[in-house]
Amino acid sequence: MAKQNGFGRIGEKSVAHQARKYGSTKFGMERFTRGFLDLLTISFISKFGKRPMHLFGTWGTLMFIVGFIGFAYIGGSKIFCMLNDIPAKNIADISAFYISLTAMILGTQLFLAGFLAELISRNEPGRNKYQIEEQI
Repeated sequence: MAKQNGFGRIGEKSVAHQARKYGSTKFGMERFTRGFLDLLTISFISKFGKRPMHLFGTWGTLMFIVGFIGFAYIGGSKIFCMLNDIPAKNIADISAFYISLTAMILGTQLFLAGFLAELISRNEPGRNKYQIEEQI
């Protein structure tokens, strides 16, 4: 995080660890889970904190396109069967129809969530405050 903020001279400091005198360690599986979730949060905020539409918009658009392609295939095959007098199932009886419809709805919701997050992040008062090394 320091390197992302422009600090170039980052190093390590060696320390002398002491043995525990009192109590017991609180380090367990719960700490690993929380650490992993904190790592995901920091990586998400550092990559998409100022541009959330890049994540949500991309996933939303992909899901909508996949759902639309599935729906177009199902609708196209139904129309083909109707024009050629081939017996076909009702579209509502096909489970892929509901999967495609759900993908389109989720894609729209993800896209709108990214759009709203972008609007919210642009109204942040400290958005255009930068750390300046020197002033000319």
